[in-house]
Amino acid sequence: MAAKGDRILPQYLDDKHSYNEIDVPPTNLKPRPGKGHRLVFFIVGAILFYGAFKILGHDSSVQENLVRPHRIPPKVAEKIFLSVPNIESAFKASRDYATHPHLAGSTEDFEDARTILSLFQDEFHIRPPHQEPIFSAGSEESRDATLKLSSKHAPRRPTAWIDIYYPVLNTGLDHSLSILNSDSGIVEWEADLDEDGDPRDAEAAKYRTSVPTWHGLSSDGDVTGQLVYANYGAQEDYQQLVAAGVDFTGKIVLVRYGGIFRGLKIKGAQELGAAGVLIYSDPRDDGYVTVANGFAAYPAGPARNPTSVQRGSVQFLSAYPGDPTTPGYPAYEDAERTNGTNIPAVPSIPISWNNAQRLFEEIGDLYIEDKAGNKKLSGNVSRNKVRLVNHVNTKVTPIWNTMAAIPGHIKNEVVVIGCHRDAWVMGAADPTSGTVSLHEVIKGLGALLKHGWTPLRTIVFASWDAEEYGLVGSTEWGEDFADWISDNVVAYINVDVSVSGSRWDARGSPSLAHLIKDIALTVDHPNQPGKKLWDAREDDGPFKGYNLTVDNDFRKMHAQAEAIRRASKTGVSPLGSGSDYTVFIQRLGVAAVDQGFGNTDTDAPYHYHSIYDSQFWQEVYADPGFYRHVAIAKHIGMMGLRFSDSLLLPLNTTQYALELSDYLDGVEALASENLSELPDFTPLRDSIADVQAASAKLDIEKQKALEDFEKILKHLPPYPSSFLLNNPRPHCKSSSYTVAIKDWIKGVFGVPPTKVTAASYDIAKVFGEDSWERVLNYAYEDDTLPPWLPGPVKRFIEAARRLGRSNKKLKSFERGFISEGGIKDREWYKHLGVAPGKWLGYGATTFPALTEAITFEKDVKMAEFEVGRLTELLNKLAERITPA
Repeated sequence: MAAKGDRILPQYLDDKHSYNEIDVPPTNLKPRPGKGHRLVFFIVGAILFYGAFKILGHDSSVQENLVRPHRIPPKVAEKIFLSVPNIESAFKASRDYATHPHLAGSTEDFEDARTILSLFQDEFHIRPPHQEPIFSAGSEESRDATLKLSSKHAPRRPTAWIDIYYPVLNTGLDHSLSILNSDSGIVEWEADLDEDGDPRDAEAAKYRTSVPTWHGLSSDGDVTGQLVYANYGAQEDYQQLVAAGVDFTGKIVLVRYGGIFRGLKIKGAQELGAAGVLIYSDPRDDGYVTVANGFAAYPAGPARNPTSVQRGSVQFLSAYPGDPTTPGYPAYEDAERTNGTNIPAVPSIPISWNNAQRLFEEIGDLYIEDKAGNKKLSGNVSRNKVRLVNHVNTKVTPIWNTMAAIPGHIKNEVVVIGCHRDAWVMGAADPTSGTVSLHEVIKGLGALLKHGWTPLRTIVFASWDAEEYGLVGSTEWGEDFADWISDNVVAYINVDVSVSGSRWDARGSPSLAHLIKDIALTVDHPNQPGKKLWDAREDDGPFKGYNLTVDNDFRKMHAQAEAIRRASKTGVSPLGSGSDYTVFIQRLGVAAVDQGFGNTDTDAPYHYHSIYDSQFWQEVYADPGFYRHVAIAKHIGMMGLRFSDSLLLPLNTTQYALELSDYLDGVEALASENLSELPDFTPLRDSIADVQAASAKLDIEKQKALEDFEKILKHLPPYPSSFLLNNPRPHCKSSSYTVAIKDWIKGVFGVPPTKVTAASYDIAKVFGEDSWERVLNYAYEDDTLPPWLPGPVKRFIEAARRLGRSNKKLKSFERGFISEGGIKDREWYKHLGVAPGKWLGYGATTFPALTEAITFEKDVKMAEFEVGRLTELLNKLAERITPA
C-alpha cells in the first residue's frame, strides 16, 4: 500500500475509463479476503469474564468513574441520556456538516469521515493511536476491528476506526441538452443545466456548480431522438403508451420524479428500446405550496425554486444495491470484478422544471381525455429531435465507513446504529439532519460512559459512505461481515433524513412496532407542549388552512399513500429500500427500523438532492429551532438503550406472526384479480398459524425465564463491587469467592449495593490470573458446571442460560425469512417476507416472490412453487422458535 501522500491508481475494467486519483491515508496493509469466525458466548459467561475488566478511558477523571465493573440501572441511564441532546448542540453540528459539499469519494467526504472519527474518540474517551486507525477493507486490521468485538479477545473499552472500500462509482464530466431543428439540424435551444444559486442562500450560491447536475452510475452516451412524455415512468405509464401504439425505439423519454425509484424509470424505458431518459422535478408533486398558489419561489419564499435539480443514483435498486461490480461480496481493492447488471445502458440526466417547460412545447398536449372523461397520456412525439449528452468518469473510488463500538458485557449480541454521511451536495436534510441526530446520540452515550455506564450488549455505530450511489458503504460492510452479522447482530437502527418536514414517520420490522410506539410515547413532541412524538404522525405543515388548489393527479397519489400509511394496524409500515437498512433486513434477516420527519403537502417543498437542500432552507423551513432533530436523537438513543440494556430482547415476534395473516390476505386478493386459477394457499395459511402458535409459546417461556432470572438476581446478597479490585489478600475462602461473584453480578444488572461488608479479596490471586476464563468455560451451553462452583452462581448461570435461549430464538425470528435462493431475477434479496417492490424500489412488497409470481408473471405454477417455498420456510421458523 502507499505511504502517506502517495496516490493509489487502481485500474477499472476498461482501459477507456480513467483511473482514480485521490489522496488516501497510510495503511501499510495488504488487503486479504477473510471469513468471519464464530464464537458464540452465552450471557453470563461473557458477563463474568469481561465485567472484571471495565472500560478505561484516557481521561483520568473519566478513568476513575469507569474502573468499577458495574452498570447504571437502565431507567437511570435513560434519564441521563435524555438530558443530553439539545438544540444548541444540534444547530452547531448542522452548521459544521451542512455548509460544504461532501460527495462520496471526495476529499471533503474523507475529511468528514475523519471528523466523525474524532467525534467518536472524544465522546467515547478513546485515546487516539499514533497512526490513524484507517484500514483497507479485507486487511487483518479491518477484519479484526469488527470480528474481535464478539470474540474472547474483545476490546474492554470503546474503539473507533475507518474501513476503506473500493467500489466503482462515477462523477459527471460534461453534459448537455439541446433541441435540434428537424429540417436543418441546427440547435434551436440549449438548456442551462446548472441551478441558479440565488445569493440569498449563501452556501447554494457558493457551491452552485461544485457538483454537476448528473445521475450517479448513469451511462455515458451521446444520443439524439424524438421526445415522448411518459408521466412518472412507472410500468403502468409505459404499458398505457405501448397500448396506444407508441414505439419507444430510439426515443428520448421525458418523465417526472415521484412514484418509483428513479433508476427504475430508466430501466422501463431501456427495456422498450429508448435511447435516453430525462427526469425533471414537477411542482404538481409539491402539494399546495406552489408558485401557482401564490407562494414565492425559494429563497424568496417557500415554493420550489424552478431551477432546482434532483441529482441521484439511477442504479436498478430492486435488482441489487451496493457496488455494481461486486454483487454479493465486498469491494476490496483487489476484488475480482464483473460488469454491473444493475446500472443503465442508456444515458440519462436530471433537469429542472424550467427546462422541462421548454420541452413540453415540443411535445404539445401531454394528456388527452377519452370519451368517458378520463385523462390519459397523449403519446405525442416531438417533431424536432432532442440531443442528450452525458459524459461521466467511471472509476474505482475509495470510500470510508467510520465505525465505533462500545463493548458490552454480552459480546455475541450486538445492536448497530447507523446513518450515512455522504451527500449529493450539502445535504442539510439528506443526510446531515440524520448525522446531526446521530451526533446527539453519540454525545448522550458518551455522557453515560463518563458516569461509569457499560451497556449490557455491545453497541456498534456506523457513519456509512456512498449511500447516495446505491447504499454502497453499508452494503459492502454487510457483505464483508455477513456471517458475523448473522451470528451476532440483534437489531439495526437506521436514520437518514431525520428532518425534511413536519410529520414524523417510522417504518420497520413488525417485531419492533410496539417498541417504536412505546418510546415515541415517552419522547416529548418537538414543538407542541403536552403532546408526544407519537402524535407527530398526524402533524401538518405550516401552510395548511389557505384557500389553495392542488393537482388532481397529486391528490389521487396522496390519497393512495395515506391509505397505505393508515392501513398499518400498529402505525409502523414495513421497510422497502432506499437507505442503509436494506442489507441488514433483506439480505441478512436482521430486524431494522428507519424514522424521520418527512415532507407533507402543506410544507415548503423539499429540494431533494439539490443545492437548495441547504442549511438556510433547513433553518427557515424544515426545522426552525432544531427541535425535531433533537426529538429524533432521543428516540434513536432510547431504542439503542432498550436493545443494549434490556435483559430480554425487545422483539415482539407475535405481532410479526399476526401480520403474516394480513400479508396472505393481500396475496389472495391479488391472485383473484390476476389469475384465472387460484393456487392452494391452505398449506401456507396453516404454516402461518403454526408460527403464531409457536410465538405464543415463546412469549410464555421468555416471560417465565425473565421472571426466574430477576428473582434469582433479586435474592443475591448485596455487596459493593469495589472489593473485587481493591484488596490484594493472598488467600480467601470459597465463601469470599461466592460473595465476589454475587456482588459483581448484581452490579452488572444495575442492582445498587445497599451495604458494605468486611469481605474484600482479590479473586485473581486466589484462583490464578485465568480465573475469569475458567468461569467462562462453565457458561457454554453444553458444559456441565463443576461441583465446587457456589450454588447461587450455578443457579444464576442456569437461569441466564434459559434467558439466553429465549433471546437467541427472538434474534433468529427475522432470520427465518431468509432463503438462500432469494427472489426470482433479483436473488441478492433473500428475505421472502418483505423486499422493495420490483418496479417500486423504495416501496415495500410483502411476500415479494409470491406476489411477483402472481402480478408480473401471472403464472399459477410459479405461484404454487412460491407458496411451497414460503410454507417450508415458515415451518422451519415455527420449529426453531418453539421452546424446548
